[in-house]
Amino acid sequence: MSNWPVAEEEQPRRRAPWGVLALVLLTGLALVRSGSGGFDSGPPQPASAAAADRRAPDPAGRKGVRPLPFSPVERVRIPAIRVDAPVTEVGLDAAGRVDAPPSEEANLAGWFTGAASPGERGTAVVVGHVDNARGPAVFYGLGTLRNGQHVEIRRADGKAAVFRVYGVEVFAKSRFPGRKVYRSHGTPELRLITCGGRFSKRDGYDANVVAFARLVSTR
Repeated sequence: MSNWPVAEEEQPRRRAPWGVLALVLLTGLALVRSGSGGFDSGPPQPASAAAADRRAPDPAGRKGVRPLPFSPVERVRIPAIRVDAPVTEVGLDAAGRVDAPPSEEANLAGWFTGAASPGERGTAVVVGHVDNARGPAVFYGLGTLRNGQHVEIRRADGKAAVFRVYGVEVFAKSRFPGRKVYRSHGTPELRLITCGGRFSKRDGYDANVVAFARLVSTR
């Protein structure tokens, strides 16, 4: 997979090139189930009706929502799936892979600091475990999100960035479409990512669930 540069207006001082980001998330987003197989049905998977709609109008552009400046992230709220969780910063581990939040902290998400902060121009990335040894974790219900539902990100500057979901898809980790998932559309976007697909004790989950969302308001 080849790299491509970040646009100048996206302030690359804190950004990884999208090609690198796609590669490390493909090979290293290890949100792997570590339990004993107590939940036989597994986490919910996205319905085909929730597939990302590339033809959907851009709410941010239509409504004139101005991008926010950079700010660290404090909390993520997704009312539709009863998520209200603190957010920690995650970067790259020693092997060059995107770190996940500590697995023992079930109700904790991670903001990847190598991408945009939520509300900035560009694509922000927030990851979370689907489960851990004790049961379902913060993004267990991510696959049930539907188009039109909202995600609120509380930032350290006191602002809240509100995003509207326009698609939820599941991608095999072996064929993860990095450009499709992480590319910037020139407006503030958000990707929420967890594990999904089939699970095996040897390999963990074989896919990632990805929710696509666009900024629709700030407050």
